[in-house]
Amino acid sequence: MAISTSTYKGARDFYPSDKREQNYIFKVWRETVESFGYEEYDAPIIEPIELYLAKTSEEIVNEQTYSFQDRGGRQVTLRPEMTPTVSRMVAARRQELPLPLRWYSIPNLWRYERPQKGRLREHWQLNVDLFGVSGLEAEHEIIEVVSSIMQRFGANQDTYIIRINSRKLINDILRDYIKLDENQANSAIRLIDRQNKIEKDEFKQLVSEIAGDKTNDLLNIFSINNLNQLSSDLQEHQSVKELHQLLMMLARSGITNAVFDIGLMRGFDYYTDIVFEIFDTNPENSRALFGGGRYDGLVGLFGVEPIATIGFGMGDVTMKDFLLTHNLMPEQATGVDLEVILIGDVFLEAQDVIKSLRLKGLKVAVDHTKRKIDKQLKMADKAGYKYILFIGENELANNKYNLKELSTGQEQVVDEDEIVSIILK
Repeated sequence: MAISTSTYKGARDFYPSDKREQNYIFKVWRETVESFGYEEYDAPIIEPIELYLAKTSEEIVNEQTYSFQDRGGRQVTLRPEMTPTVSRMVAARRQELPLPLRWYSIPNLWRYERPQKGRLREHWQLNVDLFGVSGLEAEHEIIEVVSSIMQRFGANQDTYIIRINSRKLINDILRDYIKLDENQANSAIRLIDRQNKIEKDEFKQLVSEIAGDKTNDLLNIFSINNLNQLSSDLQEHQSVKELHQLLMMLARSGITNAVFDIGLMRGFDYYTDIVFEIFDTNPENSRALFGGGRYDGLVGLFGVEPIATIGFGMGDVTMKDFLLTHNLMPEQATGVDLEVILIGDVFLEAQDVIKSLRLKGLKVAVDHTKRKIDKQLKMADKAGYKYILFIGENELANNKYNLKELSTGQEQVVDEDEIVSIILK
């Protein structure tokens, strides 16, 4: 029986053309976040499961982690996210690290969930975190990083919307304003977080089961779509004042597509205040793309002094879907600068010039198949190579080579330095 050529469900093979597109996304991510002063870190893909039991959502730990027992009897998991890991790393050197910290990573993550458009079991994710800034300047900077990434991809502000809320505000509304108990409030938060996945009538029924005689109060609150619609007493809430201030700061920085969304929860238990998500406005891809928020208490769970922290995660799957939906993914050419076709038995004699071209910065492939020249040219064109360099006895004797541009068919006789000049320009 032949072995299947299919990948594991929810994972992807990356052929060179696919990898070029992913590397383009990674390149824009890196260049943008590094322009704000962020530095890259990394960590093991396997972590003790206790790391996620502490503060990650129950759904992820109980239903979505790839957890197993290693040969030493330890319960471990493939990392489903990076926030607990980076918090562990910062806590391990709490006294040594100079605050504020600006860190980012692009790790490989795994979650056991039903594969669908924009969501796979394996993906890569840009994680950007700012440690040590407690004021709204941190929220402003992180959202500015997000906006800059989208702009570097060529996205206009009308192609996506930044939705913002405060978990602190929601917690106080549920417990102090509507008077839900702790269990009811937590259940309401988890329900509201997935309301877009539930039919409207079913959602109302589930709200009723949680809130009882306070159902209408809960539904009325979460029908609000503007900060100014909140009651006068809630307008005095510190979180509401901060949301007004943050939206003003963003607008002053030219970020005019940020709005208040009282139904935005973000599912992780570790969020403590401001949360945000970026949504695609195109009806063909109407969904959340990525998000983040403030999680001031997570570092403190490791027994050290807490640190004010905010961050976000941006997945490569939803990012690529966004770029394709809006026709923003540029064609990614092969990384090979030219291919050499050898004419006659000159393999050894050609090595010096081939090596010299590589040392001068060119990426050079050599066709060793000894097929007919027209076959070699056909395969080079299929591979996406732009230039062909012919090397034979006459070329080596004269130090002059025939350089052909495949797209135009144009040929010219040039020396080694001219080859480099033509291609690198």
